[in-house]
Amino acid sequence: MTRVAKTRNGGKWSEAAYWGAVRSALRQKFRYWGPAIACLNAAKRPSQSSNKRLESEYQCAKCSKWKARKGVQIDHVEECGSLKCYEDIAPFLKRLTPESVSAFQVLCRKCHQIRTNQQRQKRKENK
Repeated sequence: MTRVAKTRNGGKWSEAAYWGAVRSALRQKFRYWGPAIACLNAAKRPSQSSNKRLESEYQCAKCSKWKARKGVQIDHVEECGSLKCYEDIAPFLKRLTPESVSAFQVLCRKCHQIRTNQQRQKRKENK
């Protein structure tokens, strides 16, 4: 078994762990990006559910089903791409923070997972 060299964080992180942490921190910081929230609000309606605690629900852009907020995710129409080196930071940030509402879509968790899996498969095939 070959061990990955831990060259970051005083020998505690591999290169992949380092860039994963950077990617995660950037995504977390821009979680409430204005155009993304505007897209979410455009897919919102008052709840039609019998659950009186549920104030709003959101429509999935793929399957058109209405879900509670915890059942939907905001998806980038153009995927953000990889972040594996310093040269990837600017393009990643540009794709992470588009200024257009149309650069985002609201997807239910199931549709988002299907889309993510398709993108991963496409990347594998292109390698």
